Amino acid sequence: MRTLFPYPFVSTDDEPQSRLIRPRSLDVAMADSEQNKPVGHDKSKSRLIDILLDEQTLVHTNADIEHERKVAIFDLLQDNYFAPVGAPIGPYVLRLSTAENRLLFDIRQENHRAVGQVVLSLSPFRRLVKDYLLMCESYYDAIRRASPIQIETIDMGRRALHNEGSQLLIERLNGKVETDFDTARRLFTLLCVLHIRG
Repeated sequence: MRTLFPYPFVSTDDEPQSRLIRPRSLDVAMADSEQNKPVGHDKSKSRLIDILLDEQTLVHTNADIEHERKVAIFDLLQDNYFAPVGAPIGPYVLRLSTAENRLLFDIRQENHRAVGQVVLSLSPFRRLVKDYLLMCESYYDAIRRASPIQIETIDMGRRALHNEGSQLLIERLNGKVETDFDTARRLFTLLCVLHIRG
């Protein structure tokens, strides 16, 4: 049972999830991304026009991570699908933060009027985020020292973990926020950035 309230709404993921999405190959997932976009919605309204990371949560790390953050936000704002269930019409501004092992989506309208919050437990993501960040470190190091074949092998593993994390995020948002695979991939990147501690 999901917890949804009329404007403003609050939704948490304390209820058990009914199923898990099985990891697929990145190529298949990306190929399906466009055809899997929800239909029957005005995409110009069901989208994010700005995204903010909580400065108290965010830890500024090395140049590679900072680059990943900037690219994820840029790509996300260029093209995304984000439709909170039961919320007033968008577009939306999203502020992401973490606290007490939870990921908080603070959703607002274009005029920054509060829409509501979606709160997700970080526990299901912990292993994936840890493995993904370790794989990213190996990838950045490989770019500087390894052969092209070694770089490609590490990058395939990195992308597979990113793919798995993105699908898990879609599943945890089910019934709370409708989104597509590309949007989930970029949000998962930002989740990983927020997960880093100094």
